[in-house]
Amino acid sequence: MLLEDEARALFVDWDVQARAAVENLRLEAGNDPADRATAELVADLRAQSQDVARWWDEHRVYQRTHGSKRLRHPVVGDLTVEYETLTLPGDPHTTVFVYSTEAGSSSQRALDVLASWSLTDARARAAGPA
Repeated sequence: MLLEDEARALFVDWDVQARAAVENLRLEAGNDPADRATAELVADLRAQSQDVARWWDEHRVYQRTHGSKRLRHPVVGDLTVEYETLTLPGDPHTTVFVYSTEAGSSSQRALDVLASWSLTDARARAAGPA
């Protein structure tokens, strides 16, 4: 999300979503300051992105547990998904993201189209070679 041009095109409000990702990364980094892998990841991201470096230097920490994301899909167009994050009580380092759309909305119809393509592909693979 932070380094890929495709993410900038996909997220309508990329700067908001990317900044939130950096703020969440800072939160995770603070949970274990001695974690070398996280420190290396942060250093790499900062070196490759001026945006990440600037946001990291602001020292903002925020955990987003719910909200919405506005997407611009190249085929089905704009859609909005709502999300909730669920942290597993038995494993606080594992988070499940649940996405949904408003029933009957254009976003739901767009996701239905994408899901139908996925289902068609899965059925073709399961059927094997013709």
